[in-house]
Order: sequence, then C-alpha cells, then structure tokens
Amino acid sequence: MLSRLFDRLLGLPEATTPDIELARDLPVPMPDGVVLRADRYRPRGSEPLPAVLVRTPYGKHKLDARATARVLARRGMQVVVQDVRGTFGSGGRFSAFHQERDDGLATAAWLRAQPWCDGRLAMAGASYLGFTQWAVGPYLDPPLEAMCLGVTASEFRTTFYPGGVFALHNLLTWASIIGTQEEAPLGGLLPAPRRDRRVRRAMAHVPIGRSDVAAIGKRVPFLREAAAHTGAGDPFWTDTDHSAAAVKMTTPTSMVTGWWDLLLPAQLRDYAALRGAGRRSRILIGPWGHDLGVLRALLAEEVSWLSAHLLGDTAQLQRAPVRLYLQRAGRWLDFDTWPPPQSAPTALYLLPYGRLGWSAPGEAAPGGFTYDPARPTRSVGGPLLDGREAKQRDNRAVEARPDVLVHTGAPLQRDLDLIGPVSATVYVRTDTGHADLFVRLCDVDASGVSRNVTDGILRLPPGNDGVVEAEVELQPTGYRFLRGHRLRVQVAGGAFPRFARNHGTGEAVGEAVRTRPTRFEVFQDATRPSSLTLPVFGGL
Repeated sequence: MLSRLFDRLLGLPEATTPDIELARDLPVPMPDGVVLRADRYRPRGSEPLPAVLVRTPYGKHKLDARATARVLARRGMQVVVQDVRGTFGSGGRFSAFHQERDDGLATAAWLRAQPWCDGRLAMAGASYLGFTQWAVGPYLDPPLEAMCLGVTASEFRTTFYPGGVFALHNLLTWASIIGTQEEAPLGGLLPAPRRDRRVRRAMAHVPIGRSDVAAIGKRVPFLREAAAHTGAGDPFWTDTDHSAAAVKMTTPTSMVTGWWDLLLPAQLRDYAALRGAGRRSRILIGPWGHDLGVLRALLAEEVSWLSAHLLGDTAQLQRAPVRLYLQRAGRWLDFDTWPPPQSAPTALYLLPYGRLGWSAPGEAAPGGFTYDPARPTRSVGGPLLDGREAKQRDNRAVEARPDVLVHTGAPLQRDLDLIGPVSATVYVRTDTGHADLFVRLCDVDASGVSRNVTDGILRLPPGNDGVVEAEVELQPTGYRFLRGHRLRVQVAGGAFPRFARNHGTGEAVGEAVRTRPTRFEVFQDATRPSSLTLPVFGGL
C-alpha cells in the first residue's frame, strides 16, 4: 500500500509486478581481493533477467537508492544496488572518483556471470551515482543496454573549479557529508543541524586545505586532494575524466538535470558531444537544483528509458530529444537540439552611470572598485548543494556593497525569454595581477527586488598588469523576464563563500593565508565594450 501511495505521489505508471524479493549483502569480489557488498531487488521468480546496476557511496540503505530499486523492480526489472569501495558494507579505502572504473567493470563482469542475470546490463543513478555510470559505460564490452544519468557529468573537475576557481561551498559541504555519514545516527539518514552550522563557519577557515578539520574535526582526503590539484592539466584528474571516451560510446543515454544544478554546464557538454557524434540521447531540464526536487522526474525517466531498452516497451521513446522548463513562464518546451536554433546570441552592454543597453557604448571612463579578501564580497543563492541556500535569492544587500559594480537596464516593454548558454566579455585591469572576476545576471521586479538568474566566475591570468579581455562562462538558463521587469548585472571580485576568496598574493589556493586588496578597473567604452551575450529566444 505504501508503495502504491509513493507511486501516485511521484506520478509513476502502475506497477506490473508488485511482488518483489530482496537479497541483502551479496559479496562481489574485486580482482585485488576486496569484497564489495550489494543488495538485489527483483520480481519474485527464478528466471534470468537483465540487471540494472546502481553504485553509490552514500549507502545502499538510503532512501533514494531503495526507492529507485523498488520502483524499477515493481515494473519487472532486476536491480543491484552496491556500496562502492570503502563505504558502509564494502571493503577497501574510498578514493573519490579514482576507483570507479576498475571496480565498476569488475562488478559488471561478476553480474554477467551470475545465473540470475541474462547478460544484459544497464545503469542508473544521480550525482556521484551518475559518475559511476560514466566510469563504466564507455569501456564495457559488450556495452550497457542503457544509462540513466541524473544531475551528473562525465568529469567533475570543471565543476570543482569553475573558471579555475575553487568551489568552496559545494566542495566543503560534500566533503563533510562524506566524512561523517557512516558515524552519523542511522547512517546519515537524519538531519545534522549542528554539523551544518560548523561546516558553514569553517568556510572562512584558512588555509582551505585544512578546513576539513575545522568543519568536522578530522581529515577528509578528498578535500585536501582537490585543494592541492588546481590545474586543468594536473595528472591527478586524468583518470577521473571520461569525457573523451564518452563520445565513442554507443549506449543509449537519458539525462535529467535542472537549471539550478551545479553540474548543469558539464552535463550539457556531455549531451551536446553525444548528439554531435550521432549517439542516441535525450535530456530533460527542469526548475530543480541538486536536491530531492529532481527525484520525481528522474524516477519517471528511469522507468520510461529502462522499460524501453530492457523490456521492449517503446511507447515513451517518441519524446523530443530536448525538453526544458521555461522558468517564470510555467511552460515546458520541446526542441530537437541544444541550444534551440530559435535562440539568437545577443549582446547586452555595460554602459556608463550604471546602465545596461542593447547598443554598444561610446566613450566612457571605466568603473572601479576594490576587492578586499579580508572582507570578501558575499554571494547569495545559485547552484549550491545545500538546498536551504540555493537557487534564487534577494540580492539587494549584496548590490549595496561598495565592492560590487551594478548596471541596470530600463523596464522591459514585453516579456524577454532567454534559452541557452550565457557568457560575458569583460575588459578589466587589476593592480595586483592576482584576481577573480564574478559576473551575475539578475531579474529586478516592479517592487525593486533583485533575484539572481545566472552567474559565472573566472580566475584572471596571473601576473598580468594590463587590460585583460576576460571571457566568463555563466550557467546556461531557460528564463522569462516579465514585462516591466529590468535586467541587472553585477560585477565583483568574488562570491564568498560559494567560491574561495582570491587572496591577491598568488599563493596556492589550499595554503594561502595572507591577504592583499586588489583594485579593479572595468572598461565600458567603444574600444573595450564589456558585455553579456544572452540567448534571446525568438529575437528582441
């Protein structure tokens, strides 16, 4: 009865095989002798079935893993949920992102050798569970029958270091969860407000490389490794990046993500690469973040996609490859490609006296501000792991600070829809040569409340004392600015604690302690026209 109620709440189709059986803690041996543990859910019976593999670092007993397994098993599928190496019941040491290829391939080989598996395999799961799919899918032979990828990507480094800047809030939040989940009451199933407050305070700790002890009282290897390996070409990240191999994969893939998910840019790159290579793939982008809000859509997509590729129920395969939700319009839209061809890249210029306009500026003096890492520019909202602080927030307190440049447009004469990638080109000069540039687009309503829509950050080339043409990638968006609202752009030298502060000294991010203020000049004239490039849907 509870399962049927759960199905109705999530809008799932009626179960076809409600009688399921569960086998707990199956031992899965790895080539090095370590044993991983897995639970198997399946419709009651003895005939061989295909297997859907779910690999998780968060505990196979957790609600999301159990819900996925039961939902699929009650619809005729066999599901194996495994604790990855070094977590909960599985042996060995957890080394985040580095162990999933070898262990995943060994698990797939073991599954295919079992008498209750017919040899066909698929995978499902979100976030890190999605990464474990990318660590297997491109390398498995015979290939997976299907993959269901929720709020995830084939590589995480660009999400840990967007624009080359350490994503402090999300990294310390995740490291603290991983570092405490097995000693927490009921295996981390209950909220931990005291821990969360301590983690929030630890975001101000220096050096960052030792903020794990300040947050949870012990070392977390992942955080220290991430803080020590900052470069895009650092060999530390090589075996965690599956993006190049992904485009060679033939497995049909389904993706679910949200406009407020921190992995959205990387996941859209994966989708575009697969479609560009002619692979079978589709994507659903909703008004969600990296939270339980995406669960309903993900479970429905897993039922649809896996039923089609494992059970032959192809009724749901007629959907358009791209389905997205247009925020503030309350509408779902279907497209054949991403970005939609109807979206035209359109320049929005920073103008003198704090204005914005669609026409390029003439001669004007640069704007300026001083960024002091000892009193870093704050940030509110955005794509955060902590749902209590994520998504849209009132930005007026941030915009009142003297270290934030604010440019505001005239009230819109009609609705303005943006669907697609967003970027900024900002001509900037600093006096230290060690600085970050944060750009945010906001929606100002008729009462003056300014809400963030999308943003991005970039670490400027170090040691440069001249004018830099900074190209900043902002989060893609699907958003309607309503008639009478105004567009607003913020330009700042940081966004703390979402991103680690730039100390202005050139010291390594994990070890920096000293601070030095940085003076910024932002140019907005005819020869150096700072602007945003917006994906205007249907034209101005």
